[in-house]
Amino acid sequence: MTSTTFEIEGYQVVQSLGVVMGITVRSRSVIGMVGAGWQVVFGGRIGMFVTLCEKARQEAFELMLQHAEQTGGNAVVGVRYDANEIMRGVTEVLCYGTAVLVEPVA
Repeated sequence: MTSTTFEIEGYQVVQSLGVVMGITVRSRSVIGMVGAGWQVVFGGRIGMFVTLCEKARQEAFELMLQHAEQTGGNAVVGVRYDANEIMRGVTEVLCYGTAVLVEPVA
């Protein structure tokens, strides 16, 4: 379970296990950059970059969940994303939150 808030409805946090994160660094191939360049020329939604961003966010999210599981957590609260361009065409995506142990509210 994950939440961008610090609570999960119907559950109570019984233990906070600390910050967990998943990080990935992605780039487009030269061919992909050329294709995206043509999309920029014509304007509108740049599907190649959207796909790249979606994959990077999903990978970072899954890595965060793995980190939470390794700490013994069964949920992550306060989930956030951060992204930075490391160099032209290379982007780092970080997904982080607090791993917690939750149980249903009685």
